[in-house]
Amino acid sequence: MSATIRDVAKAAGVSSSTVSRIINNKGVISEETRDRVLKVMKKLDYVPNDTARSFANGSTSAIALVIDVIEARSFSNNFFNNSVFGIETIAHENNFNLIITNGHMQKGNTTSADKLVFGKKVDGIILPNSLISHTLIGKLNKIRFPYVVLGDPRMLDADNSWVDINNVQGGTLAVHHLVENGYKNIAFLSSGSKEIFNQDRITGYSRALNELGLPVLKERIRHCNSDVGSGLDVMSRMFQAEHPPDAAICSDYYLAVGALRAARQNGIPVPEAFGIISFDNTPVTELSEPSITTVDIDTFGLGEQAASILIRKIKDKDMSSRQILISTKIIERESTKRNRRRQDGE
Repeated sequence: MSATIRDVAKAAGVSSSTVSRIINNKGVISEETRDRVLKVMKKLDYVPNDTARSFANGSTSAIALVIDVIEARSFSNNFFNNSVFGIETIAHENNFNLIITNGHMQKGNTTSADKLVFGKKVDGIILPNSLISHTLIGKLNKIRFPYVVLGDPRMLDADNSWVDINNVQGGTLAVHHLVENGYKNIAFLSSGSKEIFNQDRITGYSRALNELGLPVLKERIRHCNSDVGSGLDVMSRMFQAEHPPDAAICSDYYLAVGALRAARQNGIPVPEAFGIISFDNTPVTELSEPSITTVDIDTFGLGEQAASILIRKIKDKDMSSRQILISTKIIERESTKRNRRRQDGE
């Protein structure tokens, strides 16, 4: 049978309330008494009861990440894994447990997020901007419940804390990199039209083309499904146009691999006649042949920043809102080295 708080108190020669204060780091306790109790706890293999502690101090020592997923592949992508790792790293450093739950509606017209928040099972939540609404944010603000949004919640009027990737910057960097390497007729393959991150990337792409005096053509912006087949099909049709693109920026590596296959099937050499850039640096982009240049988005840093802000809000509910944009950068690989190969005489 496991040791109880009374067993620890008896063995250490103190009251149960003294042991409780030491566990919860509350009250004034002498170092001698604290050390003696901690040694007894270690000797008896005593593990504090988290449920009892939560009743005592009003804290669950847990945060939740609410995710927007409807298919298994969402759990295995690079963005999800790195963001969760960043959140868990900060949670662990601050002695918080992380709960991951699906935010879609369940039976009874409720969500798992509702149960965690209003059931007081977590101290704060991280929400993707795809799941937020005026109703939900209104409820959270009304009870002053700490939350942070992943992504820019620009559709809301309220003052919110959020963390996002600077996707406008990413689209701009991608265009400038391609033009510097000799490409001018640049297409954009988007993994969707409704997502804010795709809209921002296209905004950056369009601004950069305008800045460089290059035309922004609607027919060169294509919205696709996020899969290799869609990238292959859309890019193959674009190659058949009267004025085909000589480069493509792809919203994810599935579309980038599809674009690469389309170039091969149409006998178009990469990077000599066609350049490819993908958002998000993954092993797939590095190991492709040729390797694919990427707009690196710091998804680990995204998770770290979101968790850090949330935990500060839990500890200080009067903390002002924070908004953070994570910078992007280009990781150059073979798929865009047209000028480099020309300079090398290849």
